Amino acid sequence: MQRRASLLRYFAARVGEAEAEDLVQETWLRVASQPAVDEVRNPAAYLYRLCGNVMLDRLRQERSRAARDAEWRRVNRTLVANGEEVCEDVPADNALIARDRLRRIRAALDDLPAPVRQTFRLHKFEGLSHSEVAAELGVSRSLVEKHMMRALKHLIARVGR
Repeated sequence: MQRRASLLRYFAARVGEAEAEDLVQETWLRVASQPAVDEVRNPAAYLYRLCGNVMLDRLRQERSRAARDAEWRRVNRTLVANGEEVCEDVPADNALIARDRLRRIRAALDDLPAPVRQTFRLHKFEGLSHSEVAAELGVSRSLVEKHMMRALKHLIARVGR
């Protein structure tokens, strides 16, 4: 603690004031965690050697972090939008939730009678209008609407909105 101001100046001159305080604390933690040594012949030299090691360790950590982040950006195809890095991929938890929801929708659709299921598939998955579905199946538009209402009510009851 006697050399705190001196250490702050030492670090600030090398890495800037923003990092200096953190490095002084890191140095103190290292000194405090060292086993008691009978005698250090030159405590000041020992302390400044330790400071140099702390800075080198921090530099290595930053380089490692930068390399890891660059590799992550390369693998995950990040874009820069408004100065922010944005990953194009869907977050893993959202993908899992969507897969589970799709699985539940498929299971719920399997519970429906074949004509209702086919009507729903043609309209929602194939993109046909109600009139086109009616023409495809050879039924009235009104029946297509009734099948769709039945399918949607069933899905909401089983899967939710």
